[in-house]
Amino acid sequence: MFRTSSHLPLPLKVLFTAFLAVMVPVYWYNYGPSNFLYFCDISLLLCLISVWTEKALPASMAAVGILLPQVLWCADFVGELLGVRLLGMTSYMFDENRSLFLRGLSFFHGWLPFLLVYLVRRLGYDKRAIWAWTGVAWALCLVAYFFLPPAGAVMPDPKIPVNINYVFGFDDAAPQTWLPAPVYLVFWMLALLVVAYLPTHFVLRKWSARRPAQPAPMQLVVAGMQEGH
Repeated sequence: MFRTSSHLPLPLKVLFTAFLAVMVPVYWYNYGPSNFLYFCDISLLLCLISVWTEKALPASMAAVGILLPQVLWCADFVGELLGVRLLGMTSYMFDENRSLFLRGLSFFHGWLPFLLVYLVRRLGYDKRAIWAWTGVAWALCLVAYFFLPPAGAVMPDPKIPVNINYVFGFDDAAPQTWLPAPVYLVFWMLALLVVAYLPTHFVLRKWSARRPAQPAPMQLVVAGMQEGH
């Protein structure tokens, strides 16, 4: 029996695509289009590209960008469940003004890190990801700072996001005051690179180097022919 050269199973591709087919219109209706400028939502799109093209770069970019932040999201959520407020980044998950279905969709923050690790394991890690993602992330920060509602902005619908990607501080209710806003923005962008992206890049590069080499497609065909005898 012949084997295909696909690295990813079809059920994964279908299920992930089906999830996005539900999530995107629901989020668009409830949160508005600006919500898709969050790092995590951009990462979902990159994952979709990698899932179907089986190219390593999009998944590698997403992994560099959000593995560490998503771990913090999970820790913050567990803290909220236990009544301990850590960062407040998951407070919206306990907002009764949002439907359980809407909040349930946000649980992708919990399983997305595992999907990214799986994709990098299967497709490999592209070392260009660190600079490709940093460029995307910094561009998103600049767009959020100059064109989107700041922290503390009063929106006609409270579900519409403000302070996207924390470019005005960690509190959505009010901008930070310990630094001038432009200085904080530069500091934040550099901190993302130094504290989050570079360490993740080095870990993924080292881990991926230990990944067992994948057989070339021709080797798979030959192996399949040999099994057929």
